[in-house]
Amino acid sequence: MNRFALLTFYRSLVRHKLYAALNIGGLAVGIAVFLVLGLYVRFETSWETWLPHHQQIYLVEAKNDGTTGSRPEQNTPIAFWSAVQRDLPGTIGTRFDEAGATVVKDGVGIKESIGLVDADFPKVFDMPVVAGDMHRVFDDPSNVVLTQTAARKYFADADPIGKPMTVSYEGQSHIYRVAAVLKDFPKSTDFDVAMLARLVIPEDKASAQYQATHQWNYFDPITYVRLPDAAAARRFADELPALVNRHAQAETAEDPGYFVKLSLQPIVAAHGEAAGQKLAVATLGIVGLLTLLIAIVNYINLATARAGLRAREVAMRKVLGADRMTLARHFIGEAVATSAIAGFIGLVIAELGMPLVNAASGLSLSIAYGGWDGVLLPLVGLVLVVGAVAGVYPAIVLARMPAAAVLASARSPGGGRAGTYVREALVVFQFAIAIAFIVGTMVLVAQTRHVRNADLGFERQQLMLVPSLGNGSLNDAQRDSIFHRLSGLPGVVGATVANNQPGGGTFTSQSDVPVPGVTGKGPSIRFFETTPGFFKIIGARLLAGRVFDPAHPADVDANRLPENAKGDGNLPYNMVINRTALTALHIASPQAAIGRTFAGPNSPPRTIIGVIDDMRFDDPRSPIAPTMYDYVPRDPREAIAMLRFTGDPKTLLDAARTVWRQEAPEVPFDAKTAQQNLELYYRHDDHTASLFTIGAVLAVAIGCVGLWGLASFNTARRIKEIGIRKTLGASSTDIVMLLVGQFLRPVLIANLFAWPLAFLAMRTWLAGFDDRIALSPLFFVVATLLAVAIAVLTVLAQSLRAARSTPAWALRHE
Repeated sequence: MNRFALLTFYRSLVRHKLYAALNIGGLAVGIAVFLVLGLYVRFETSWETWLPHHQQIYLVEAKNDGTTGSRPEQNTPIAFWSAVQRDLPGTIGTRFDEAGATVVKDGVGIKESIGLVDADFPKVFDMPVVAGDMHRVFDDPSNVVLTQTAARKYFADADPIGKPMTVSYEGQSHIYRVAAVLKDFPKSTDFDVAMLARLVIPEDKASAQYQATHQWNYFDPITYVRLPDAAAARRFADELPALVNRHAQAETAEDPGYFVKLSLQPIVAAHGEAAGQKLAVATLGIVGLLTLLIAIVNYINLATARAGLRAREVAMRKVLGADRMTLARHFIGEAVATSAIAGFIGLVIAELGMPLVNAASGLSLSIAYGGWDGVLLPLVGLVLVVGAVAGVYPAIVLARMPAAAVLASARSPGGGRAGTYVREALVVFQFAIAIAFIVGTMVLVAQTRHVRNADLGFERQQLMLVPSLGNGSLNDAQRDSIFHRLSGLPGVVGATVANNQPGGGTFTSQSDVPVPGVTGKGPSIRFFETTPGFFKIIGARLLAGRVFDPAHPADVDANRLPENAKGDGNLPYNMVINRTALTALHIASPQAAIGRTFAGPNSPPRTIIGVIDDMRFDDPRSPIAPTMYDYVPRDPREAIAMLRFTGDPKTLLDAARTVWRQEAPEVPFDAKTAQQNLELYYRHDDHTASLFTIGAVLAVAIGCVGLWGLASFNTARRIKEIGIRKTLGASSTDIVMLLVGQFLRPVLIANLFAWPLAFLAMRTWLAGFDDRIALSPLFFVVATLLAVAIAVLTVLAQSLRAARSTPAWALRHE
C-alpha cells in the first residue's frame, strides 16, 4: 500500500469508528482464540518430538486374548525383547520399565520414580547430557543416571558424578553410583522419571522373579526400537508374528495356548492413543479454526454491508482512471492492514488470557515469540491469509460498482438483493456454528458432571487409600503394625486390605476361566485379592449369595498360602464375581451363578459363592471388565490399605502420616482419598470441556457483534422506509417485529444445519464413554431458544431506536 492508500485507510477507520471497532475487535478475538487453541494442539501433538531422531523410534504394542478393550496395550512381555536379542541380533532397542522407588536421605524415605532400561538405551535415545557420559553407561549395572532436578535434590550444588546413592524398589535395596546427569525432560514427554538404571533379568530359576521375566503372559515394560527408516520398520514388523510363534507358547508353561499379537507404533503417536485424547485435541483444534472463520465471516458481512459508504469514492477513482484490479488490490490491502492490527491486538489478548487458559487446561502453556517454535512468523502468515480471505469478496463487490450509476444516484447502492442474500447466508453460517457450539458446550458439561456424580457401585466418600502399605521395603512385622495402628486411628470405622483401588491399583492380572460346554480356554477375567471386610468397607452391593467369611475355610485361596507355595496352583477355592462376569461366563442371572464351579486343565476349581454389582474403579471411558475376587487371609500382592472414616480427611491424613513416620520413616508415605484418586480420570475431560466452553462463548460473542453491526447498518438504510410505514399507520411494535423478524429468519434457518452437525459431533464424542448420558433433544431445543434470545437482544436496541423515530425526521433523513 502506498502513502495515499494508507491515508485513505486511516480516514476510513477514523470516520467510521464503530465499524472499525467491530471489525478489528471481532478479528482480534478470533485470532486470539485460534492462537491459544493452536498452542494447545501443538503442545499435545509435540510429545517426544524433542528427542533427536524421534522419526526413527518406535514402540511395540501388544494385543492378546487377555487384553480388555479393543486398543493394543503399550506394555509388552519382558521376555519379548529377550527373544528379539536372540533371534534378531543387531536390532537396536530397549525395554523401559517404570517403577516406584525410595531414596533415603537423612534417614527419611523419599518417593521417586525410576526407569529400568537395557544397556542399549543410549543408542535408542540421544538424550541431552549435562554432566558425565552416557556412552555404554548401563553396561555397568551399578550405574544410575539422574535428571538435573533429582541431582540438585540429593546433592545440592555439589558435583554428583561418582557419588553413591541407595535406592530401593521392588523390595530390594541397591547401591548405585551416579554416572551421568541428564537435562530435565520437557513437559511433552511420557518419560516421567527422576532416574534411570539398568534392568537386570534374573537367570536363576529359583528366583521369585524368574517366572515373571521369562513367561510371555507377564506384561510390564514398554519396548522401544530404533530403526533407520520406514522400510526397516516394515521388515521388523513382518518378523514379529514368526517371533511370537517361535517363543510365546513354548516359553509360557502355565498357559500352553497363549497368543499375543505385536505391532509397531511411532513414538510421536503413542501419547495420543490415550482414551479420547486424539478426539479431544482434534475437537479443540476445530473450535479454534471455526472461531477464526466466524471472525472472518463477521468482517465480510460488515464490509459488504458498509460498501455503499465508499461507493462514491470507488466511482471517483474509476473516473480518474483506476481499473478493477487496482481497486481490488487496494481493498485487499486494507483488509490485510486491518488483519495486522487485529493480529497485534489478538496477540495481546492471548497473552493476557493465557493464565485463564492454563487454569482451565491444567497446563503451563506460554507464548514464545522467537525461535523455531515462536509465534511471530506463524502470526505474520496468519495475518496475510486472514486478510486475503476476509478481503477478497468485499474487494470484488466494491471494485465492480458502476461509476456512472453511483454518481447519478441520489443514494448509495446497498448491494441489491444478491448482496442481501449473501449477507444472510453468512449469518446462517455464523449462527449454525454458534448453535452447534452451544449444544456441544451443554453436552460436554453435562457429561463431565455425570461421570463425576455417577453411581460407581461403591461408596467413594470418606474412603482413604494407602497404597504405600504394599511397598516392598516393608517387612511383614512393619506391615502388620502399621495396618493395626491405622485401623485404630480416631475416626476410622473400618479397615481392610486389597490389591486394587478406585482410581487404578498397583496389581492387575487376568485369568482364563474355562466354561463347561463352551469350546476354547474360556473368557479372560480380571481377578483381585481381598482380605476380611473388603466388600463391607468398600460399600459393594451384594446381588446374590454371600461374600467371603473367615468362618468358611473353603473361601480362602489355598494356592496363596505359604505351605502350598510349591504346589501346582490347582487347589479349589471359592470366589465372588461382578455382574459383568455373568455374561462372560454364560450365566443367566446372579441367583443362577451361586454354586457354579469352573475348572480346567490349567485352571483351579473355582466355585461362585456371591455376585456383587459392578464397581467402576477405572475411567468412565473403559467398559467395566468381568471381574472375580479371591480371598486371602492377609498380605495380598502389592497391598493397599483402605480406611473407612468419618470427619475431616486432612486430620486423618496427618494422623496416618505420623503413624507411618514412627513405624517406617525410611519408606515414603503415600495416601489419598478415593475421590482424589479418581480425579485423574475426570481431569482431562474437565479441561477439554473448559477450553471448549471458552472457545464457544467467544465464538458466539463474535457472531453477536457481527449481527449487531449488521442490524445497525441495515436499520440505518431503512430509516426512510420506516418513516413511510409509520405515516401509513404502522405502530412502533409493528416496526420492531418487522426488523427483529428480518434477523431472526437466518438464525432459525441456521438450526437446519446446526442440529445435524451437533448431533453427529456429540454422538461421536459420547461414543468414547462407556458410562455416558443420553443425547437428549432438550439440548438442541435449549440451544435454539438461547440463540434466538441472543439474536433478539442483539438487534432489539437498534429496532427500538428506529421504531421510536418520528416520521417527519425519518422522511427527511438521508
